[in-house]
Amino acid sequence: MKKVQKISTVGSMVLAFSCTAHAQISGNVVKIGVMSDLSGSYSDLAGQGSVAATKMAIEDFIAKEKPTFKIEMVTADHQNKTDVAAGKAREWFDRDGVDVVSDLVTTSVALAVMRVGKEKERVVLPTASASSSITNENCNDVTIHYAYDTYALANGTAKALTNQGGKSWYFLTADYAFGHALEKDTSAVVTASGGKVVGSVRHPFPSSDLSSYLVKAQTSGAQVIGLANAGADTANAIKQAAEFGITPKQSLAGLLMFITDVHSLGLKNTQGMYLTTGFYWDRNEETRAWSKRFFADQKKMPTMIHAGQYSSIQHYLKAVKTAGTDDAKKVVEQMKKMPVNDFFAKDGKIREDGRMVHEMYLVQVKKPSESKYPWDYFTIKATISADEAFQPLKDSRCPMVKK
Repeated sequence: MKKVQKISTVGSMVLAFSCTAHAQISGNVVKIGVMSDLSGSYSDLAGQGSVAATKMAIEDFIAKEKPTFKIEMVTADHQNKTDVAAGKAREWFDRDGVDVVSDLVTTSVALAVMRVGKEKERVVLPTASASSSITNENCNDVTIHYAYDTYALANGTAKALTNQGGKSWYFLTADYAFGHALEKDTSAVVTASGGKVVGSVRHPFPSSDLSSYLVKAQTSGAQVIGLANAGADTANAIKQAAEFGITPKQSLAGLLMFITDVHSLGLKNTQGMYLTTGFYWDRNEETRAWSKRFFADQKKMPTMIHAGQYSSIQHYLKAVKTAGTDDAKKVVEQMKKMPVNDFFAKDGKIREDGRMVHEMYLVQVKKPSESKYPWDYFTIKATISADEAFQPLKDSRCPMVKK
């Protein structure tokens, strides 16, 4: 605990990777800031895993690309507080010469840092935050939203469950920007798929006791209780729903669940649940190879945030090298020109609104008897194409999108 506190208050852990300086890079260094939840509700699904993934990305980039500039990484715990995040971002940009801030789990934190990034003309890569508003009304020309968003999550899980007969929904929603966006996007998919939303209740973030909110969901009689929350809140909801006998009479939809949540709760408590993800470690040889490297360091398999963090940092560094500068707008323009082809995404592309689009996967959690080895938790039920998974550009509310 003291180590985490030191990182967040003293400033940052700094790792430097030395190469020959390049004349076009300001300060002769590219400095990457990883700002995450290192100690709270989202620390397992992002947190130190995102730091480790970034370090891997930098080391692999240097080994393969042999850049002519120096790379440094700094880290900080935003504590899921917008004022802490905005203050740290401003300090990093003004005093420490940070070129890009990444991860940013918690949508409200991402939006706060995006505003500072736009003001200071520095790149912002929200790989861990979810709200689709990031590339809609809040879009800007120095931000790229990378791994997933609430629109894609809803398009997978909600559509599948509604089409399978879960026609009436009640939402248990984290009361901040992410939860509101996930409820809104999921409600739209449920209605479009022939279902009905019968109500919702919002709970504080974070919440250890969700009993009163779950009772309201139970009383609604809805077939599906949509969990528009994440991390510890989702885990608490699943545990307490089982304790109160809500499940299996009513189904739970984990609208943003990660493999770390399933590992923590166990297959007995999560079996049969559907979720949507942009990455699964056991999908093919390429994903397995990278994930086993990550596991060797972190002693757990990576979430889609960890994999997306690696991919986004690699893509950013390739753009810096190709453009020959760390100028934010020029680097983002270069990132949008280049396709994303790695273990995380094939034929991924970054659109004019800043959304990186790629395939998503609808998965179902295995029964304990179906799991053959450690972390063998998911069966991929469907591959959702990039065009289907993410909001069409024609529906975008981003002012940068040409209609």
